[in-house]
Amino acid sequence: MRMIGKAGKAAAVAAIAALALTGCGRSETSTGGGTEGASGFEQDSAIGVALPQKTSENWVLAEKLFNEGLTEAGFKPDVQFANGGVSEQQNQISAMVTKGAKVIIVGAIDGSQLGTQLKQAKDSGATIIAYDRLLLNTENVDYYVAYDNFKVGELQGQALLEGLEEKKGEGPYNVELFAGSPDDANAKVLFDGAMSVLQPKIDDGTLKVLSGQTSFEQAVTQGWKAENAQRRADTLLTGSYSSESLDGVLSPNDTLARAVLTSVKAAGKELPVVTGQDSEVESVKSIIAGEQYSTINKDTRKLVEHAITMVKDLQAGNELEINDENSYNNGVKTVPAYLLEPVIVTAANVKTAYEGDPVLEPITK
Repeated sequence: MRMIGKAGKAAAVAAIAALALTGCGRSETSTGGGTEGASGFEQDSAIGVALPQKTSENWVLAEKLFNEGLTEAGFKPDVQFANGGVSEQQNQISAMVTKGAKVIIVGAIDGSQLGTQLKQAKDSGATIIAYDRLLLNTENVDYYVAYDNFKVGELQGQALLEGLEEKKGEGPYNVELFAGSPDDANAKVLFDGAMSVLQPKIDDGTLKVLSGQTSFEQAVTQGWKAENAQRRADTLLTGSYSSESLDGVLSPNDTLARAVLTSVKAAGKELPVVTGQDSEVESVKSIIAGEQYSTINKDTRKLVEHAITMVKDLQAGNELEINDENSYNNGVKTVPAYLLEPVIVTAANVKTAYEGDPVLEPITK
């Protein structure tokens, strides 16, 4: 895997931090970093879990795993989806506070729009854990648990380059760039990670973006919605590729990857190399079928398991395990984080990447 140097990564993280959206660094695993955990609380306490809209399979699975895991640990889970949008999530967090939740785990729709509710939660004595997406511009967040999203972007960029060489031969290659939703704190981190790998290749002419749309703002997909990605792909194909081949597409997740492939098929074009993320069932099948080139396995089971481990440690009054104390500046404070390692999956390792996964392993056999 191609990695950027320490100076380049530090510069990238600093630039993202200025926008309250940071990349990921590395430090030795340690304990502590938060303000809670010394006194503990009753084992059968209410635990709130505020999840965003059901835009991908991993969020649906997280709901199930949080309900089962927290119940098994003796807690009273209150797991809510905010399919109605930000205002619904705001109301749900307020309701969790009213119900006396000791810990509130937040997978935000928009991490910058929950300040009032998070203050209310902290004032009530609750501990706040940002789950998968950083909570922005607030001091009222104690911990962050996620996969290393800057590295996910790096892996996506590297997969695109490797796929182009493997599938298309020598360059230059025509590519287009897609990013996630601008209200998701992860979206720019992912894009910046990918561009740390791809931008040098754009600069030296190996990659050509015929649309000219190379900035995050030009590449975003509002709401992570497949229909928005497909609509943009249709426009790009009509406007820039009527007589040119589209060789590759940087897609930030599997849902958008499949939307792009649908657009390309409808246009009657040869399928490009397309990246993804989340190991969704249909995309794993697509990789096996030789259509989508890659995904990133961010095992939701491991992420939920560690979030529940954090809750258990808080309940017992133990210090929490933290392996990144420096990288996640949310615009107000640096949030202590525990980061899990993502794994890239292509046809080359798809049959071994999901060993032990009750849903995905049977698909690959």
